[in-house]
Amino acid sequence: MKVKNWMKPDPVTIGRTMLIQRAAELMKKHSIRHLPVVDGSRLEGFITQTDLRQYFFPSMVEDIHVHDVMAVNPITIDVDSSIDKAARMIHDHKIGGLPVMEGDRLVGVITSSDIIAGFIEVMGLLQSSTRLDVIVDKDGGVEDVTRIIKENEIEIFSVAAEIRNSSPKVYYFRLGKGHIEPVVKALESAGHRVISIMD
Repeated sequence: MKVKNWMKPDPVTIGRTMLIQRAAELMKKHSIRHLPVVDGSRLEGFITQTDLRQYFFPSMVEDIHVHDVMAVNPITIDVDSSIDKAARMIHDHKIGGLPVMEGDRLVGVITSSDIIAGFIEVMGLLQSSTRLDVIVDKDGGVEDVTRIIKENEIEIFSVAAEIRNSSPKVYYFRLGKGHIEPVVKALESAGHRVISIMD
């Protein structure tokens, strides 16, 4: 999944010399929490709702410009990067969004909400589905589990595994609707252990 498929294109922007009151108005009007700061098409900074909060005293609002508050040289991501990379960057830098660049040109903004939406769709969480938690037999492996599920004519939406170094490792299979009982029986007969079934 590419950033370009999940970002908000043609983002609302603001100039560096504007007052922060204008930035707050734009965020409220467009229901957003992040504003790229631009000079023409050149990205100069990034300002967030969190940046603004500490300055909103009536005596201060009229005197503070965007360039006084914005993050200079913000962390950015390329339009063709994966949303996995965007998720890691947002997590590692403890930020809520990233300006998306195509070369030197700002083309969008991707936020943590956009990334969550992408993962939810890919994992099939919004579709009618069942999650099967399985401890996979070492001899057969994940390939054997997927073979058994497919032989029972049930669609696999996604497969995930525990990251922790726990033993044994649990695999999570998100499946389309169907008769799960024969699948569970076949898996256990093949040496796999089904530990949980959830809708």
